[in-house]
Amino acid sequence: MASSVFSLASATPSASLSSHDIEKGKLNLRNTSLCFKKEKNNPFMKTKSFGRISMVVASNVSRFEGITMAPSDPILGVSEAFKADNHELKLNLGVGAYRTEELQPYVLDVVKKADKLLLEKGENREYLPIEGLAAFNKVTADLLFGADNPVIKQQRVATVQGLSGTGSLRLAAALIERYFPRGEVLISSPTWGNHKNIFNDAKVPWSEYRYYDPKTVGLDFEGMIADIKAAPEGSFILLHGCAHNPTGIDPTPEQWEIIADVIQEKNHIPFFDIAYQGFASGSLDADAASVRMFVARGMEVIAAQSYSKNLGLYAERIGAINVVCSSPDAAARCTKKNC
Repeated sequence: MASSVFSLASATPSASLSSHDIEKGKLNLRNTSLCFKKEKNNPFMKTKSFGRISMVVASNVSRFEGITMAPSDPILGVSEAFKADNHELKLNLGVGAYRTEELQPYVLDVVKKADKLLLEKGENREYLPIEGLAAFNKVTADLLFGADNPVIKQQRVATVQGLSGTGSLRLAAALIERYFPRGEVLISSPTWGNHKNIFNDAKVPWSEYRYYDPKTVGLDFEGMIADIKAAPEGSFILLHGCAHNPTGIDPTPEQWEIIADVIQEKNHIPFFDIAYQGFASGSLDADAASVRMFVARGMEVIAAQSYSKNLGLYAERIGAINVVCSSPDAAARCTKKNC
């Protein structure tokens, strides 16, 4: 971002060249600005003298100079290193994705069938409502909670289409920041690397609860329960519905019941991240059991969904945020006014 300003002055202070004189002298400055007075106090001016003509160059400092360079994403960085490696036996241990034997992204047969159906229907590309595609919102909520779930039938679920899991989590974080000014989110230690970034950007305070025990290479269940109990009443407890990222360690059904007991006793709000429904056990219903159990207890729940991993829809960025409310009126307000 730099511009040049030329100051053309004669040896005497009062004399100057007109634009007509410049044109006659074959010096074409149509695309420049002309200054006929010396800029004495401009720190961005640098003057060079060429005989009777002084040339002053002004460089505009960008107003975006203060932006700091963000660190490289550690996961995507591994993928970039993979691309740069020429070894014939290399393996990509970065972004988790279905791959062919040739290490290309694998498109699931069900996705191919869906693509064909959409092409045959020939739907237009009209603007969607602010909450997203209504048909998608319905089936994604049905998939997570079960189509026959009372919260679906009673219209107590506010569902908004999001940009995969990241965008959906960000919408939930914005909701917390706006309407729960004292809200704090507890996240597992360790957790998916983006969780902390999302809440930091949304200015939502977070802390950690114990989860992984390196001594047993398993769940630190007692530490987890103790930390959830110690959290301020009404905190948001971020839980991985299945296939915990990055450990892969999930609570047992009996442990989920105890976790729900403590969250309910402390008046906390369960906040699920569901990125692997159907991926962990092979059963869509089994992998949604933890969420459904909390909902069956009558608890209000936030649940973010992503279809990048379980359907291999990485490029489409398909996801949703669901808020299970205690009344249809509250669900309508969450959907229509705050997405």
